[in-house]
Amino acid sequence: MGKPTGFLEYKREVPKDADPLSRIHHYNEFHEELPEERLQVQGSRCMDCGIPFCHSGKLISGMASGCPVNNLIPEWNDLVYRNRWEEALERLHKTNNFPEFTGRVCPAPCEGSCTVGLNGDPVTIKTIERAIVDRGFEEGWIRPEPPKSRTGKKVAVVGSGPSGLAAAAQLNKAGHSVTVYERADRAGGLLMYGIPNMKLEKTVVQRRVDLLAAEGVQFITGTEIGKDIPASQLREEYDAVVLCGGATQGRELKIEGRELGGIHLAMEFLKSNTKSLLDSAHADGEYISAKDKDVVVIGGGDTGTDCVGTSLRHGCRSVTQLEIMPKPPVERAGNNPWPEWPKVYKMDYGQEEAAAKYGSDPRQYLVSSTKFAGDADGRVAEVHTVQIEWKKDANGRLIPVEVPGSERVLPAQLVLLAMGFTGPENPVLEQLGVERDDRTNAKADYGKFATNVPGVFAAGDMRRGQSLVVWAINEGRAAAREVDRFLMGASNLP
Repeated sequence: MGKPTGFLEYKREVPKDADPLSRIHHYNEFHEELPEERLQVQGSRCMDCGIPFCHSGKLISGMASGCPVNNLIPEWNDLVYRNRWEEALERLHKTNNFPEFTGRVCPAPCEGSCTVGLNGDPVTIKTIERAIVDRGFEEGWIRPEPPKSRTGKKVAVVGSGPSGLAAAAQLNKAGHSVTVYERADRAGGLLMYGIPNMKLEKTVVQRRVDLLAAEGVQFITGTEIGKDIPASQLREEYDAVVLCGGATQGRELKIEGRELGGIHLAMEFLKSNTKSLLDSAHADGEYISAKDKDVVVIGGGDTGTDCVGTSLRHGCRSVTQLEIMPKPPVERAGNNPWPEWPKVYKMDYGQEEAAAKYGSDPRQYLVSSTKFAGDADGRVAEVHTVQIEWKKDANGRLIPVEVPGSERVLPAQLVLLAMGFTGPENPVLEQLGVERDDRTNAKADYGKFATNVPGVFAAGDMRRGQSLVVWAINEGRAAAREVDRFLMGASNLP
């Protein structure tokens, strides 16, 4: 695959990013592009490793190792190296309905398990993936391909995030008539309102939604199932229902002062920002502003980073990100071997921007928030914190223990809670009588996706809990196959 000695001859190269201090003044994507010939060189670094782990898509130590949609990575790397771009696009679309999304927002577990990365820098898989699909749109290779015939079966998909879109795309290919319901005013779910523009421009999302609509998928937005339409109505009107509503219940921080104004769940902040940006370029003022405020983001991960990056674009006075976990090592620890996802210290785009503006990484590690204090108007003014250590209790479990004398007070006029999600919201599952697992997710076995209610299936974060976009696509595709089998007795869907 690729040039047999390419990984020895050439170094890893990724596109440069725009200067952090310039890009915080806009919401556009900021990654530059590598010229075609340099992308071909990067494709040549994909070695003939015999057993590639990059497309394995396994969970090791609770983390993704390799590509969850089993992208045929060595094949399209080789095709790019040989300048056969349209064929590379065909191979890419065989396993991934939306490489323009994963090529932008996926953390690339494929690169973490790349064999070249055992003793050097991994292949630039994510960069090549994005380049292939972007060229496909530019060249007109990607165009509507509606099914040649219809089965007469009707399927409702609830939720238009990555799992819902993937399920809809596959079921439509099989010839079923698919209707996607989305409670927001625009289709895309997490892709539209959960991920900021600078990571995923919304024209990219809308382009794919428009393509699916041209292929025959019907989108009904501004309609919440369980509220605007009873969930039972879907069972009456459709032959099958696929629940892809996500795990949108944000994790709360129940400490003193939580009721104060200016404390928000991260998604309230991010969604209002993107909606106002799309509706009016922020002219309507219908968003939670960080301008001239001391911002404290509680929680790490992608959502916390997005809160940091968005706050900087608002023009915040300062931004601090609190992490309860210890700072990761610079290199893999002994208990984190290849091909596991490398748990190492890195600066994501938001931290890079904060460091450029304020001089240091905004993250503070091993910090627990103990209470919020407010001003005379009932708005948050301070976050009280304490340093913690992780120690084993009598049962051998690690628990956080406060360090005496380490209390601190941080000024804060805006606090954003980015501590993850606890599971799906209730109305649809309750109205349909869908059983829950012990984490409150819709109970449905992976690989089957069928709930306890006949004809009702669940996929994506609503079934597995908070996860990656690429896992959501995996589940949407696989659930579509099972729905097709349910409707037709057999399925040719991958």
